[in-house]
Amino acid sequence: MNILLIGNLTELIDSLYSFLYQPFALPLILVAIGTWLTIITGYVQIRHFGVAFGTVMRGVLRKHEGGDGTITPFQALSTALASTVGNGNIGGVATAILVGGPGAIFWMWVCAAVGMATKYAEVVLGVHYRVTSATGELAAGPMYYISRGLKWKKPAMFLAYMFCIFGAATALLGTGNMAQSNTIARTSVEAAKTIFNLDIPYWLPGIFVTISVGLVLLGGIRRIAHVAEALVPTMLSIYLLAGIVYVIINIGHIPGVFALIFKEAFTPAAAVGGFAGASVSAGIAAGISRGVLSNEAGMGSAPIAHGIAQVDHPVQQGIVGIFEVFVDTIVVCSMTAFIILSSGMWTDAAYQQASGDLTAAALSTSIPFASIIVALSSFLFGFSTLIGWCYYGEKCFEFLFGAKSVVFYRYLFVLLIMVGSVASVPLVFALGTLLNGLMALPNLIALIFLGGVVASLTREYFGKKKTA
Repeated sequence: MNILLIGNLTELIDSLYSFLYQPFALPLILVAIGTWLTIITGYVQIRHFGVAFGTVMRGVLRKHEGGDGTITPFQALSTALASTVGNGNIGGVATAILVGGPGAIFWMWVCAAVGMATKYAEVVLGVHYRVTSATGELAAGPMYYISRGLKWKKPAMFLAYMFCIFGAATALLGTGNMAQSNTIARTSVEAAKTIFNLDIPYWLPGIFVTISVGLVLLGGIRRIAHVAEALVPTMLSIYLLAGIVYVIINIGHIPGVFALIFKEAFTPAAAVGGFAGASVSAGIAAGISRGVLSNEAGMGSAPIAHGIAQVDHPVQQGIVGIFEVFVDTIVVCSMTAFIILSSGMWTDAAYQQASGDLTAAALSTSIPFASIIVALSSFLFGFSTLIGWCYYGEKCFEFLFGAKSVVFYRYLFVLLIMVGSVASVPLVFALGTLLNGLMALPNLIALIFLGGVVASLTREYFGKKKTA
């Protein structure tokens, strides 16, 4: 009965997800708005990428120039990266390929290319419209730039509440929580099986990550920011180093991987081995949805962290948001895609319902004990995403129900980490991507009406730099 209920629920969520992510629905809206923001900001992600890189490097070297805010710009980036560089980069890329074929990766790159401008706009608005909350702390995010920036107050408050409802749901039930613990559990079980020949239950790693996250959350945003600042560079280095070694070993396969990605972006993916094939529309939907799942451009989550950074001008933090999308999708997700596609494991019938365990199996084809590396990366990626998304959901909950509701929210968040570790993979990822899309809709509406504010602030900032 339970299996039947889960199957029916997954089917319902899949149908809603398929409707929202059909090529001429949310994917088209995301690409169109990202393209429009690219144009009105003067191709900011291309022309000023060097400035973004330099700003981040100064943060790495702890050179902070001051400004009002709660956390440093690099801590804000680390907190945002902590939530974006998660198991969507390991398990989400795998499911995108399994659902949409290799062509899905091309559409994920398209999502990232225009998504850099979208993330830039969100962060600029987050800083520009931030407020001091009832607790005395700075608060930022789409709920504030929607409610304060849009002229029509009643529709604006409706959109702000809708964003917070879907934001809190995403944090509790979707990519911010259950999808992370689910992939951590699966990669841990895969590592125990392949390395130590041990069969461990999914709930065992689930308990470990639940307790670990709970301890960090007790310290609020400052502890989250300090942990993220130390954790993000470490976890990226571990995963990317393993990926670079793998690519070097299999360098002869990489040209063929690129050819496969570009070919199947525009033609149906043929059935190969256990892979059943995929239509072009399925590839577009999988690529765009997993791109949003990964880099969160357009969702409105990142400005909640970026918006409280210590900066003198909104654009100073906005350009940091550009770098965030680049690292998350162009670097980390691409590395995962190269590993999976060059290994050939994505056609194995045994892994057609997999997520992060497919990535672990693919990396293991060339690197001994690679499943341990993936399990460790999955834990670090998932752990960082969990602490980042808890803060996002907390601020949504606070906007809806007041500061006193935060304690209840944190207990519920930690409880659902455990639930996610033992849940069905298709159910978790379908629910996560559906909630991502619903969360994005009110934010994207706001970006349309507030794009002029972003363009004006962009001209103001870079105009002053030219005359300085």
